[in-house]
Amino acid sequence: MKRQIIAIAGPSASGKTDLSIELAKELNGEIISVDSRQIYKGLDIGSAKPSMEERQGIAHYMTDITEVTEQYSAAEYSDEAKPIIEKILSEGKVPILAGGTGLYYRVMLQDFDLPRVPPDRELRAELEKKSSSNLYAMLEKYDKISAEKIHYNNKVKIIRALEVCIKTGKPMSSVQKKKTSDYEILWAGLNSEDRDFIYQRINSRVDIMIEKGLVKEAETLFNKYGENNILLNTIGYQELYPYIKGENTLEESVRMIKQNTRRYAKRQISWFKANQDMNWFDIKQYSKEQIKDIIIKKYKE
Repeated sequence: MKRQIIAIAGPSASGKTDLSIELAKELNGEIISVDSRQIYKGLDIGSAKPSMEERQGIAHYMTDITEVTEQYSAAEYSDEAKPIIEKILSEGKVPILAGGTGLYYRVMLQDFDLPRVPPDRELRAELEKKSSSNLYAMLEKYDKISAEKIHYNNKVKIIRALEVCIKTGKPMSSVQKKKTSDYEILWAGLNSEDRDFIYQRINSRVDIMIEKGLVKEAETLFNKYGENNILLNTIGYQELYPYIKGENTLEESVRMIKQNTRRYAKRQISWFKANQDMNWFDIKQYSKEQIKDIIIKKYKE
């Protein structure tokens, strides 16, 4: 029999972190963050990383594992997270994965396996000198299929795709492999059919982030790392950069954070809706306690 794990997915501000902690307390579980920004040290408020107090003594993994100066691939994430799942299972505990990065879930748990190409610092530095438009044009020549799946302004992902193409001598899309999961996965998706309800939650969370000191956190990071690609491709920081430089008002930057987070949430929902195994919970209709009880019942069946 395959070992059972729980995966909690959904858009930003849907309550994944809180639910995962409540489940972990009930099921003797430990939590693995599935978030492509919580992996970075220093991106605390902007990535909604739970504080030590919020974690309530529950072990959390895959947060603060790398610097913002380092690009980090989904394949690297999978290679680091899987041994943690095995460790938790070997201790008789329940692995609870929680986060909204669909690609991380897909590479680690579903049918998608990326090539293991170690980072080439010199190549990346050379590619960094080029503009996003030039890099995208290069990727279209190397791998048109991958280019169609990556936004033309996402320099980090374009560089990684080019790195794989150049190092393997093949299009990245041709060296991606299918696989089957090693686990029995209980999928739980948090969302609401009332899109405005989700958007209101997002807007409120952004306001809370500002109150907690997001502007100061962004200033500290940009002062330390300059025009860093990770920061400039992360919602919550990229929008504050013009304000920090005196080119924008704080009000306009906050408006853009909310808008971009809502757009990202829409993409997250579309990604997770494609998962036919997802058990969806409408967070407007069900309380956190009700959702928790249903998941525990399903887990124990």
